[in-house]
Amino acid sequence: MEAQLQYKFDVFEGPLDLLLSLISKNKIDIYDIQISELLDQYMEQIAQMRENRMDIASEFLTMASRLVYIKSVMLLPKYEEEAEELKKELTGQLLEYAVCREIAAKLGGIYDFDAFFREASPVEYDLTYNRLHPSTDIVKGYISAVGRGKRRLPPSEQAFSGIVAHKIVSVNSRIIHLMRRLRHGKRLEYHEIFEACDGKSELVATFLATLELVKGKRVRIEGEGEHAVVRMIEGDRE
Repeated sequence: MEAQLQYKFDVFEGPLDLLLSLISKNKIDIYDIQISELLDQYMEQIAQMRENRMDIASEFLTMASRLVYIKSVMLLPKYEEEAEELKKELTGQLLEYAVCREIAAKLGGIYDFDAFFREASPVEYDLTYNRLHPSTDIVKGYISAVGRGKRRLPPSEQAFSGIVAHKIVSVNSRIIHLMRRLRHGKRLEYHEIFEACDGKSELVATFLATLELVKGKRVRIEGEGEHAVVRMIEGDRE
């Protein structure tokens, strides 16, 4: 993500800063802002920036458009309430920004974050191994270290438990199972073909078998969801 460029025009950090400066300079009541007067002075400042060949940030132009919109709304009697709401919103933002700017000025004069620092303390490392282990663990560790690469012992039974413990189910067996359940015009709901499955292997094999039968146009699934009807296509029944 590209960093957003920050622009600073003279002493103005942004459009709100510029508006506050104009309000203070011209002694405008911040609680009763004259939008027309403020807009004219704001646009004069924008024009001066352009004369000085400064790149004007989009936020300054956005504020100018906002002031123009408020002025336009104020000229239409039927939008009087909306105009007042827009003025109140702008006034609230200016008051909030004025408080933040005042607090920032006070904090800037009190704190100097470069005045307090501390040199890094040296760290002393103790490389002595102080943990205690049972003698049996030490013996096992020694045997494992000195016998690694030399002993040719067969793998233990536990090493194959993850393979032989799982039931292997073939897709062909599930295809035959489904065809038997659907013969003689019998129909099943989609969820029923999985209800009797035992384990993940059988579930996966049943699903793949269903896909193969649909692909081979031997069965048809009508409807949507788990209550769709699965039936054998006429003419292909055995």
